[in-house]
Amino acid sequence: MPRLSEVIAALDALWPPERAEGWDAVGTVCGDPDAEVRRVLFAVDPVQDIVDEAVTLGADLVVTHHPLYLRGTTTVAAGHFKGRVVHTLIKHDIALHVAHTNADTADPGVSDALAGALDLRVTGPLVPDPTDPAGRRGLGRVCAVEPPTTLGAFAARAAARLPATSQGIRVAGDLDAPVRTVAVSGGSGDSLFDAVRASGADAFLTADLRHHPVSEATQHSPLGLVDAAHWATEWPWCEQAAAQLDEISDRHGWDLRVHVSKTVTDPWSAHHTSPSIDGAPN
Repeated sequence: MPRLSEVIAALDALWPPERAEGWDAVGTVCGDPDAEVRRVLFAVDPVQDIVDEAVTLGADLVVTHHPLYLRGTTTVAAGHFKGRVVHTLIKHDIALHVAHTNADTADPGVSDALAGALDLRVTGPLVPDPTDPAGRRGLGRVCAVEPPTTLGAFAARAAARLPATSQGIRVAGDLDAPVRTVAVSGGSGDSLFDAVRASGADAFLTADLRHHPVSEATQHSPLGLVDAAHWATEWPWCEQAAAQLDEISDRHGWDLRVHVSKTVTDPWSAHHTSPSIDGAPN
């Protein structure tokens, strides 16, 4: 059985913590470096439902994409939900490790997994990492759509291939417009419009798109926009990351069991379509 310190070293080799953004909070949140690790659970969010799942599974390590304490804290008291997460983890000898923006820009990274879920061929990063001489790392991905399709059909593919959420998929643009190249970025992506336009992509798939950036983007060019739930665009990374750790486990001869949580931790619980969306306000 590998020790926690050995597994963390392997994860840090995949997603070096020094490549995380300065504002980010990545790395090991809790856990004994000398403890043995038999089961690992991957998930997007370090919320109580995931920790309870880890307890039931008998996991020794939870790896999440989102940080637990992004803005820091002065307490881990169990009276607060984040403190309760920490108490549950420690009580059951479960470690927590976070790979966030260092996983976003990795090769392969979060957007590679998103592209893979939609059967897109990655041609390069949307925002290249200037420190990568190979030109493969970076934020987002530019992808070829083979064979070409339409914006409406591509959005339908996203709805069918990504995990189901209450939000579903929102689309801005001409549904019949041809789509040959797509930019994708797991998580919030409306700060990337300039890079998307510069890439020449016909459509952009991301999450958390806001009114004003979308309004300006649709006025600026015929770029099609496909907006999915934040959690749904990042969940495919869990499967990709689990496969990477599985390969490392086999290479080292570790007796490690790796699992991916299917628990939906998207915070939205319902969606109601307006009675009429093609006319004046009711």
